[in-house]
Amino acid sequence: MKNQIVRKHTREVRIGNRAIGGGHPVLIQSMTNTRTEDIKGTIAQIQHLTSAGCEIIRCAVPTMEAAEAIAEIKKGITIPLVADIHFDYRLAIAAMEHGADKIRINPGNIGSKERIEAVIKAARERRIPIRVGVNSGSLEQELVEKYHGVTAEGIVESALDKVRIIEEMGYDNLVISIKSSDVLMCVRAHELIAEQTDYPLHVGITESGTITSGNIKSAMGLGMILSQGIGDTIRVSLTGDPMEEIKSARIILRTLGLRKGGIEVVSCPTCGRTQIDLIRLANQVEDMVSDIPLDLKVAVMGCVVNGPGEAREADIGIAGGVGEGLLIKHGEIYKKVKEEELLPALRYELLHWGE
Repeated sequence: MKNQIVRKHTREVRIGNRAIGGGHPVLIQSMTNTRTEDIKGTIAQIQHLTSAGCEIIRCAVPTMEAAEAIAEIKKGITIPLVADIHFDYRLAIAAMEHGADKIRINPGNIGSKERIEAVIKAARERRIPIRVGVNSGSLEQELVEKYHGVTAEGIVESALDKVRIIEEMGYDNLVISIKSSDVLMCVRAHELIAEQTDYPLHVGITESGTITSGNIKSAMGLGMILSQGIGDTIRVSLTGDPMEEIKSARIILRTLGLRKGGIEVVSCPTCGRTQIDLIRLANQVEDMVSDIPLDLKVAVMGCVVNGPGEAREADIGIAGGVGEGLLIKHGEIYKKVKEEELLPALRYELLHWGE
């Protein structure tokens, strides 16, 4: 029997038509890289991300035009929209007035107590949750001095201080986000804050890097945090196409057993026995199965000699040879096909799985 992760209890927070915390599944987030003022382009990107598995989307709101654009963007999407606000409290209020399902702010850079109260008043009237975000790169100088540098303890204290500011104003519909580009510091910060609050946590390794380095850092950091039952939503922050963030997040959650559904593709490393273009074939299979809603493991093997044995733990697989290939089910050879028929044969079997 597989070990199962026991999730830490957090309070439920509703974000548009979804909910996090309270035992709900860990939801996948991303952020658009379009100009939010570009309504058509932003809707198109969100729809594309939604089809790949994005469940909450965040949009930058640097201008009043961007805040007003939310109303039209909401008409073209089906997932909750989070408005990302820095500095100008008026943008937070306008974003909520135009349909944002959640706002992300740092109370420390919003300004005076009166401005924070104005934001909270608008959120309370519409029952809109506030994500309180703190990054290690913007830690207050007094906390840097107190802890002799940027530390996990300082990040947590900063976040909880900002939560108290909002709580003292009578609002507790909150989500907390504490991020660092230092993986181990980020992990430690989440361990500490999970002991001190039951607010839902949005988890991510900020400024993690490009596709390769960012995926490795995110997988390590998110893996260590989520494996302890900590985290209610995640974002894999990458310097690249946001679609890559969704692919990576799905794999991380599925690897940890926190998400079922969707086909998992496994493939062998290339070696001297490989007789086909395995790299291209494995990528083609990943793309091909992305729209098939089955909870299966598909193996892609590079030779017909060891392929059947190596694919034994998969539900179905293919192994390629010179001019021919094998279709394998549960480790047994099911049929031989021509090399060019491998992909169509695999797709046919998947589309008719269980018939």
